[in-house]
Amino acid sequence: MIIFSFKEDKRAITDIPDSGFFMPGNKNLCFLIHGLTGTAKEMGSIAQRLNKQGFSVASPLMLNHNKSISKLKRTSWQELYNSIRGEFVKYADDYENIFVAGLSFGALIGILLAHEFPAKVKALNCFSPTLFYDGWGNPKSRVLLPLIYRTPLKYWFYFKEEYPYGLKNERLRSKVESFYKDAKLFDYSKVHLYGYPVIPVSCMYQNYLLAKKVISVLKAVRTPIQLLQARDDDVTSPRNSNYIYENIGSKDKKIIFLENSYHIITADQERDKVAEQTVAFFERYRS
Repeated sequence: MIIFSFKEDKRAITDIPDSGFFMPGNKNLCFLIHGLTGTAKEMGSIAQRLNKQGFSVASPLMLNHNKSISKLKRTSWQELYNSIRGEFVKYADDYENIFVAGLSFGALIGILLAHEFPAKVKALNCFSPTLFYDGWGNPKSRVLLPLIYRTPLKYWFYFKEEYPYGLKNERLRSKVESFYKDAKLFDYSKVHLYGYPVIPVSCMYQNYLLAKKVISVLKAVRTPIQLLQARDDDVTSPRNSNYIYENIGSKDKKIIFLENSYHIITADQERDKVAEQTVAFFERYRS
C-alpha cells in the first residue's frame, strides 16, 4: 500500500528502546548490522549462535532508528554509514580480528566498511543485499521510484509494510502482522521489536545512492565474502547477490541460496542454517 501524507511528526521521540546490544566473548569480534528502518533484533539469532562459539558480538542501532519517522526519512546514507562506522571504530583497537555481517541495507554498509578498513575486516557476510528493489513482493508502482526520487515528493510518499513482511515463517509473520497491519504512520509502539511499519520513499532513495557507491568500489574490495540470500526473496531478487559475486574483487567468495525463506533470512525459516554457515565462514579466519 502506498501512503501519501504531508503530515510531519515534530515530537522529540525518546521512548523507542535502543535495540542495539553487545555480547562479550573472546578476542574475535563479530560486528552485525541491521537493515534500513529495521531493528538490531533482526540479528539476534545469528548473534546468539556466534556468541556460543566464543565470538564477542556487537550490533549497534543505526542512527535515528529510535526517532520519529520524520527524523529518519531525512537522514542521509552518509549519516547512517558514519553512525555505524563510529561504532566499528570504537572496537577496532580492542580486537585482533573483526568479522562483519549485515542484512539488506546493512550488507551494503558492511561492504563499505570492508573497503575502508581492509586490514581490520577479516571476512564479510552479506545477508539479502539490497542493490535493487526487484523482488516479487514489491508493488508494481516501484517503476515510478526514479521519477519520485528527483522531486521533494519522496519525503511524503511511504510504502506500508505488507504481506509477507519479508518472512515465510507463519508464526513470526503473524506477530509482525499484528503490529504492521493496523499501525498508523506515527505508531512507534513496537518499532524496537519489528522495525517501522512504513518505509519512506526518501529512505529508499538513500538505499539507491548507497548502492551506487557500493557498486563503484566493488572491484577494490578484496575481503573474503559469503553471500546468503533466499531464492524466493520478496524484496530483492537473487540478481543482487549474483551482481556482487560477479563484480567484487575478492578471490575468496561464495553464494548460498536458500530455498525456504524470504527477505529477512536472519529470522526466517532457515535462520539456523544461516547461523551455521555464518559461524563456519568466520571460523576459517579467526585466530
